[in-house]
Amino acid sequence: MTMLTASLPMYNLPEMRPQNTAFWEALADELRRDGRSDLPAGLGFAGGPVPDLIEKNVFFTQTCGYPLQTIYRGQYRLLGVPSYDAPGCRPAKHCAFILVHKDSSYEKPEDLKGTVFALNSRHSNSGMNLPRLLFARLAGGKPFFKSVVETGAHPVSIARVAAGELDCASIDCMTYAFFKDHRPEVVASLRVLAETPESPAIPFVTSIATPEEEAKRLQAALFRLAADPARRPVLDGLRLRTITMPDPAAYAGLLDYERQAAELGYPELV
Repeated sequence: MTMLTASLPMYNLPEMRPQNTAFWEALADELRRDGRSDLPAGLGFAGGPVPDLIEKNVFFTQTCGYPLQTIYRGQYRLLGVPSYDAPGCRPAKHCAFILVHKDSSYEKPEDLKGTVFALNSRHSNSGMNLPRLLFARLAGGKPFFKSVVETGAHPVSIARVAAGELDCASIDCMTYAFFKDHRPEVVASLRVLAETPESPAIPFVTSIATPEEEAKRLQAALFRLAADPARRPVLDGLRLRTITMPDPAAYAGLLDYERQAAELGYPELV
């Protein structure tokens, strides 16, 4: 029998393991009260933030919005969209911050022309899709950066910009908030230069292989958890205000950002 899995790979600094575990245990408790017994044994921490696909045994996870429209098409069911308590967030929305070293001379996005950009992943919404549109509006259809270095993860991009190895990066505003919470000594070397266009916040999903009725029960448990005042400490640990019904059209709109950049002659972040 295939074992179901649960993970929260998007905001998962090692220092956040207790908070993420508490959230999953609260959700699992809601599901057990609803009669569900065959739950994942615990929250998995081994996977990367952008896996190659959403496996059929994925019972619960959180996934970047842009690859839902590209490499994950047809592999998931949307469950809920979080609203977070942090700068750069509105209800069910977030953005990315363009970060530079605090001692750099850059004052506006235009000043970054000819610099070296730290990119976490070509599949990332906050790291690539959102800044691509921002810089497409400045690039005039030509390469904007001297080079783009793919680092593999937002924390690595943050560390390399903070160390002065790379000039700038586009970092999910919640990743930045959690760094301020748990690694303030790192972000003390950084400053926010600009914000990207906003997008729908990173949703909670289940595999398309999860039967629709089971997905609805999982979604209902997620909403009960978010609405229960007794669970407020668990939600506060992850800066969660609430979790609401996701709008599929909002995530499909991320491809509009891709099209707009292409129409401006800047189909790739370069």
